[in-house]
This record gives sequence, C-alpha cells and structure tokens, in this order.
Amino acid sequence: MWKIPNGIDLQFSIADTRFNALNFVYEEFRRSIPRHVHGSGSYEIHYISQGYGQALIQGHSYEVTPNTLFVTGPHIEHAQTPSPDRPMCEYCIYLKEGKKRQNHPYREGEDALLEAWERTPFWFGQDTQRAGSLILELFGELKEMKTGWQFQAEALLRQLPVKLVRNYEYDKKNQAQAASPISQSDKTAVLIEEYFLYQYDSLSLEELACLLHLGTRQTERLLQRQYGKSFLQKKTEARMSAASILLSDPGRSVTSVSEALGYSSVEHFSTAFRKYYRMSPRQYRKEMTGHGL
Repeated sequence: MWKIPNGIDLQFSIADTRFNALNFVYEEFRRSIPRHVHGSGSYEIHYISQGYGQALIQGHSYEVTPNTLFVTGPHIEHAQTPSPDRPMCEYCIYLKEGKKRQNHPYREGEDALLEAWERTPFWFGQDTQRAGSLILELFGELKEMKTGWQFQAEALLRQLPVKLVRNYEYDKKNQAQAASPISQSDKTAVLIEEYFLYQYDSLSLEELACLLHLGTRQTERLLQRQYGKSFLQKKTEARMSAASILLSDPGRSVTSVSEALGYSSVEHFSTAFRKYYRMSPRQYRKEMTGHGL
C-alpha cells in the first residue's frame, strides 16, 4: 500500500463549491474490503489499472476488470473482493465537498459540471475518457514531488470531475439514480472510517479515542452525533460486514474466520453472528455459497 504523506493540502473548486482531496491510496488488494459507506459530501474515486475481482455496491455485484472506474459518493454502501490469483491494483482518491461559497465568481459552464457531478453519487463502468491516465499522472506527481508538483497536482485534480462526468454521459445505461477548506471534522471522519474499515480485528474504544486525541466519552458522543451509533454498534457492524465477505470464501473454515476477526473463540463469534444475522455462520455460508463447512 502507498498513501500520500500526512499534511498535504490539495484543493480545487467547481462553480461555488470547493473540494478537498483528503486521501490518496494505491494498493494491490490481496484482502477483501468489507462493506462501508462515507458521509455527506464525501466521494471515493476508484480506478483499477490491473487485476480482477468483484465489487458489491448497494447490494448489486459488479465484475471488476482492468480499466474499471467507479465512483462511490455519499451513503453509497460498497465492498470489494479481489481475485485470489490476479488481485486488483487500485488507485483511490477521497474527495470531500465543502460548503457553498456565497457570491463566488466562476466561469460559464461550471455550474452545469457541478450539477452533473452531484446528481451522480454512484457510477460504475469502463473508463472511456482517459480518466485513468490522468489519475496515474496525478499519483506520479504526488510520489516524485518535483518542482511545482502541488500546482500540477491541483490542475490534474481540477480536470478529474470533467473526465468522470464525460464517462457518465458516454455510458448512460450505467448511471445510478441521482441523489470549505479542510476542517478538522473532515479529517476526523476519514480517521474514523479507515479505523473501522481496516482494524476490525482489534477495535477498541480506547485506541480510537487515542487516535482522535479525545477522551472515550467524547469519542462516544462524536460517533453518536456523526453516525447515530455507539462504538459497540459500529464495532459489531464492521466485524459482521467483514465476516460476510470472509465466509464467502469456501476455503476458509468458520474457525479461521473467527480468528481473523479477533474473536477469542469460535463459540463467541458464532453467538455474535447469530444475533446479528439471525442464523449461524454455517447456515449463512450455505445460503450464500452452497457450502456449509
């Protein structure tokens, strides 16, 4: 995995709306990414340069192949499973839309671009507009950091929504139903979402509080305010989402799934799973895959 170093602030505007690029990640996926969603004004741009796999988005399964491009905007649930022998190589950009700026001058046509962007919170398809080439050039700027890299990176970011909207327009049948400067709350949201996404095997309220530089009570209140859920509810949700993906692999035993999720025993895992899904892990696997081992 490669991630942009912390502290880099990249921004661009479309019409009266500023966008902040909060995260850039490249990864060769040899592990599944459990189901998760992002909050209001948040967009993830995914470009698969190589490899194969599946994406589960809003309950629908999509085949991922080289040159696949997809965007998951606010409240779009998504998960990814790589092919075991040809794993996905993904470039991912996390954008956060800021507040509208009053009386902000902009060029003609920007409002139409922004409208097309905002009414498409989800799109999946093959890249026909060379957005992938632009993304590869952008990641090259971020890695090499040559003279003027920040200026060039923001120029490339500014072009990206144009490429994406043109992909939407080129392939109408794949469109889904539409739906400020970087703030500390935006950065906090990214930390929280990444913590539950990647650390589901060792989640603890104390660790998350330490990561956020908050007390445990403050962290609980923050989760309630931002997600309407307690830490325990978020922890259970993260573990059970990961469990559903791990159980789809018939080569893994229920015991190994339990261990991968950080449970102290397979009995403890089975009890938690039954309470969440109203069936045992073996019943779930049998219904989903036809394998009950």
